[in-house]
Amino acid sequence: MAAPYQEVVGSLAAVLTTVSFVPQVVRTIRTGDTRAISLWMYLLFCSGVALWGIYGAFLHSWPIILANGITLALGSVVLWHKLRERPEPL
Repeated sequence: MAAPYQEVVGSLAAVLTTVSFVPQVVRTIRTGDTRAISLWMYLLFCSGVALWGIYGAFLHSWPIILANGITLALGSVVLWHKLRERPEPL
């Protein structure tokens, strides 16, 4: 079991990195504009976050599972909008 200060640092890191996606999700939902967002970045990011969640499950670590589950949900909203984006005409 981790020392209390380690849990605090890990929890704070999880909250900050997860909450950092909220402004992008809100903007994407409000405007529907994803032209400046990289599809590959979000595909790789969501895949990585999903794997971190699986890793957390292997460790039975609820903070890792929850933080990455929420981050995956937020990132998936942006990814969904990006995948639905219509290509601009040439």
